Parts: sequence; C-alpha cells; structure tokens
Amino acid sequence: MLVQSARTAFGAISRIYPYMLAMTLVVIASNYLVQFPVMYTLGPFILEDLLTWGAFTYPIAFLVTDLSNRHFGPAKARLVVTAGFVLAVGISVYVATPRIAIASGTAFLVAQLLDVSIFDRLRHSHWWHAPLLSSVLGSILDTVLFFSLAFAASFAVLGANDAFAIEAAPLVGFFSVEVPRWMSWALGDLSVKLLVSLMMLAPYRVLLSLFRLHRPAGQNG
Repeated sequence: MLVQSARTAFGAISRIYPYMLAMTLVVIASNYLVQFPVMYTLGPFILEDLLTWGAFTYPIAFLVTDLSNRHFGPAKARLVVTAGFVLAVGISVYVATPRIAIASGTAFLVAQLLDVSIFDRLRHSHWWHAPLLSSVLGSILDTVLFFSLAFAASFAVLGANDAFAIEAAPLVGFFSVEVPRWMSWALGDLSVKLLVSLMMLAPYRVLLSLFRLHRPAGQNG
C-alpha cells in the first residue's frame, strides 16, 4: 500500500515536472534580466527610463501556470507555482540581489495564485477568456508588488536602494513630469507584459489543442 502510494505520488510529480522546471527557469531569467535597463532610444522614448529586459521573459510564467491549470487542474497548478517559487527564489539570491529575490518571490507567489484562481473560475468560458483575464490581472498585481518592493525608497528595509532606480527622470522617458525612474519601469514593464500576454494566446491555443489530442480517454481538462 505504501509502495503504491509512493508510486502514485512520484507519477503525479513526474507529469508536472516539466512545468516546474519551466517555471523555475523563467523566474530565474527574469530576476536576472530585470536588473538591466533596455539601453536604447526609440524616437522620443528613452527606453532605459522605461524598460528592463525582464519585462520580455516574465509573462511566460503566466503561460506555464495557465497550461498546467488547464491540463491538471488548480491543485496541481498551485503546486507548480509553489515549487517554482521555492526553487527560483532560492537560486535567484545568487543571480540577483536579495532584495530583488524577495520582491520577485512575493510578487510572483501572490500574482500566480491569483492567476490560478481566476483561471479556474473562467475555465469553462470561451477558450481565451481564462488565460487572458487571469494573465492581465495577475500582471497588474505582480508589477505593483514587485517594483514597489524592489525599488521604492520606502522599502529600503529589504535592502539597499538602487540609486539609478530612485533617481528622478521624465515619466516614461517622455513626459515633462519627473518621477522616480522605477515608476516608469513599472509602467513600461506592465505595457510589455500585457502585450506579451496577448501574444502568448497563440502558443496557448496550439498547446491546448495538442493536450486535447493526446489526452487519455476519460481525462477531463
């Protein structure tokens, strides 16, 4: 009986392991890349005042969460989120600052669990409702939490302030009003996240079709 239970548990973990690994890699990459502004100018926009490279990789985490939720259900999706959180934050301490790791871990866990909850409520709606709405709302919450904790001067208790991040600069590198640079990063980051969330609907649809094609008889999703 004990052996059978162990085999069942191992089988369940082995099925979601690719999702756990993908989640870990996405968060580690994002935690590293968020430290680097995009050093380009696009017309009137100074992108170093607007974007970090992490904005382009992090939205993939929502795709991983939504696919695991659709394939295995909310309980296993939460397990993927939790495992990705523990592994990624632990490793991120070595590729980013402890403050970035704390901010990322907090924002990631709260936003991804919100994503799981919203997705589950909408899973029987039109195919794109659940992944789009859960990713959009999760992205907004993630952005607010992460950039506040990682860069706002008022959260210096978590670690030293980044002088470049809190330096006053034109809002989104364009408007005359000046704000701490991290606020423009947050707006730019959110804009890219929302754009990538839309783009992720295409691979989500393709992978969803593959899951349905290869789903064993009698398995619900």
